[in-house]
Amino acid sequence: MASEISPLRIRVLNELPVRRDGEFVLYWLIANRRLEWNFSLQLAVDHAERLGKPLLILEALRCGYQWASDRLHRFVLQGMADNRAAALQTGARYIAYVEPEPGSGAGMLDALAKKACVVVTDDFPCFFLPRMLNSVGRRLPARLEAVDSNGLLPLRATDRVFPTAYAFRQFLQKELPGHMLDLPEPEPLADVKLPQLNRLPRGFEKKWPAASDELLTGSTAALSALPIDHEVKLAVFDGGSQAALETLDGFMTSRLERYANDRNQPENDASSGLSPYLHFGHVSAHEVFARILQRENWSESRLAETSRGAREGWWGMSEESESFLDELITWRELGFNMCSKRADYDQYESLPEWARTTMEEHQSDPRPHIYSLQELDAAETHDELWNAAQNQLVTEGRMHNYLRMLWGKKIYQWSASPRDALKVLIELNNRYAVDGRNPNSYSGIFWCLGRYDRAWGPERPIFGKIRYMTSENTARKLKVKGYIKQYGRRSHVQKNLWD
Repeated sequence: MASEISPLRIRVLNELPVRRDGEFVLYWLIANRRLEWNFSLQLAVDHAERLGKPLLILEALRCGYQWASDRLHRFVLQGMADNRAAALQTGARYIAYVEPEPGSGAGMLDALAKKACVVVTDDFPCFFLPRMLNSVGRRLPARLEAVDSNGLLPLRATDRVFPTAYAFRQFLQKELPGHMLDLPEPEPLADVKLPQLNRLPRGFEKKWPAASDELLTGSTAALSALPIDHEVKLAVFDGGSQAALETLDGFMTSRLERYANDRNQPENDASSGLSPYLHFGHVSAHEVFARILQRENWSESRLAETSRGAREGWWGMSEESESFLDELITWRELGFNMCSKRADYDQYESLPEWARTTMEEHQSDPRPHIYSLQELDAAETHDELWNAAQNQLVTEGRMHNYLRMLWGKKIYQWSASPRDALKVLIELNNRYAVDGRNPNSYSGIFWCLGRYDRAWGPERPIFGKIRYMTSENTARKLKVKGYIKQYGRRSHVQKNLWD
């Protein structure tokens, strides 16, 4: 089902031409951190084949990004190790570079670009990457092409910002059939004959040495030498393409069949577990989608004839697959839509007007509790279910999806203002969650304050018309006793994990 790359997915960031006399094609890998199912790599390979040039892949890791920690660094490093091993089996040359100090990598990309025919990179609409690409595109001494390999719908397939999942789902059901089977090549480097790149620019390897084997394991000793946050401990799951595929295999064989009915239950392991790998690009949404199509033995003839925006029935698949695809495509790509269209996606002002109005009208309402960032970070509240969710986030690097909604609602209730709540939500989520700093993360955070939702009644103190959630109602709806027992005390959790 692989096809030519849609022009909608390719964004040219400067007006420089492709240099036919360059020494190689450079793929600057920054978001799609994988060598499979990757439109960016596919375009780089196409350039190299057409020009008859070697392909050089550069994957670098800064140490000065916000929230840099042992947890996030190790996850990326494990992916770099997988990519280096995979590249050795191909005709491409791969460089893994890890900054030892902030700014150590300055000039590295430019040094390679001076020798490159063209530079291809990943188009990702979140965190510092859009600003970085715009800056690099203006100064780079080579043509720079950014490729959107984020989801099934190209980001530039619409200029609209959708206010709700329902509105976006209606749009998808009309427009997605024209894009969803345009999948990237599963193995763009397979059976490709390219010239070998025998040398890098003079002095390059001395100034920017490749990461050592020990560093790419993400060992505690290697991480300790880097100027990053060592208080945030390692996640309880590994990073990299191999771990991602193992997680996908486990979901397809043992959890997907329970997904529709059990995924909201904290004590039932029915979630996909794919969010961190999708965020760091260790697995592609296209590959996950292809696996679902294979499982369902699906064809386009099973699509519903009408696009009503309903969550179920449009695909003509099993209940569990339709439920999962609504998360993988509708909700995930809804966040990408917002981030790609609004630079203020992470700002209070991006909330719907009705939500800002009702929260501001109730800002002076008495709060039963107001907790500081430090108290919330330490899970020192009166609410044992909330504390358990926060402990899971801090110690594991993830939180049960349903409880994340409650977690956010309570932070709003316990904050002096909605702006204060937003700062805490972003700080805690992005510091500890491996899948933080992602369009999907911002969708979840801002949903707690009214994004993608509607006004609810009756109007309540503090919440106003914002959707209301309580730990008591959650505990009545879901089984949480075992969850609280497992995560209720951080010292107990940490002892289990690290001792």
